[in-house]
Amino acid sequence: QRQLVESGGGLMQAGESLRLACTSSGRTFADDAMGWFQQAPGKEREFVAGINWNGEFTYYRDSAEGRFIISRDNAKNIVYLQMNSLKPDDTGVYYCAGSRSGGGRYISSYDYWGQGTQVTVSS
Repeated sequence: QRQLVESGGGLMQAGESLRLACTSSGRTFADDAMGWFQQAPGKEREFVAGINWNGEFTYYRDSAEGRFIISRDNAKNIVYLQMNSLKPDDTGVYYCAGSRSGGGRYISSYDYWGQGTQVTVSS
């Protein structure tokens, strides 16, 4: 079973940058689409960014477009989320997820998840 592990979260100031990482403690996810989701306090988990299996296609939710960058290094079995110009609304637990069916913007498109890493942005 593929188990994802996120890292890189922390307490940040608005305007700063942060890079999250997602690795696998099990088998490689080089053939899978990957995504990042945010669960803000008191809210449902929401899509942030997605990337196809080879990294050639990326897509973002509107509030992340132009500020966040998702990337992957399949040789190292790692996926990143570079978060720039952080805002207080970016606060939440960030989850990495893998999809064996091409990914997408919906939670139901993903087959396995990590435990999340907390990002807190103060104004």
